[in-house]
Amino acid sequence: MSNLDISRRKFLTLGGLAVGACVLPNIAVASPFQVTTPRTMLVRNLHTGEELETKYFNGKTYVGKEVRRLDHLCRDFRQNEIARIDRRLYDAIAQIQSYLGHEGYAQLFSGYRSPKTNKMLAKRGGVAKKSYHMKAQAIDFNLEGVPLAKIHKAALDLNIGGVGYYPNSQFVHIDTGPVRNWRG
Repeated sequence: MSNLDISRRKFLTLGGLAVGACVLPNIAVASPFQVTTPRTMLVRNLHTGEELETKYFNGKTYVGKEVRRLDHLCRDFRQNEIARIDRRLYDAIAQIQSYLGHEGYAQLFSGYRSPKTNKMLAKRGGVAKKSYHMKAQAIDFNLEGVPLAKIHKAALDLNIGGVGYYPNSQFVHIDTGPVRNWRG
């Protein structure tokens, strides 16, 4: 095998990695986390009063038990239904907290929302009929002690997916859908 073959192989490998990076979801590309960075969170569900401190990513893999505890906290409390929340949402909150230097509670307004709950809330107005919450791909939250405008700006700066700004309700919506933003 000549040096040219090795160089070509290296070139093709690097090219493949570059193409692969381009097709990853925005959150993975924008993430300040190295693959080996453990991730911890303090989360408070404002509806149920439940609180959780968790190390949900150990630096190598997601910790199943801890992720399930987060999923439980983010359940549809009205129907007591639990869904497997898109892990990128937990990473996005941790990413926003890291970006802002925040070490307090992420305060949850809404995580998973069952179709039944979503339909009921849609009749009252103010929620999307085909909400990402029903796919377990959205979270509404704020960060204890942090102005909402700073959280909103951080989510926009990090280009993490859908970002809704709801100053009257005191939360920011993030989802793992296409990059877009709106004010509610």
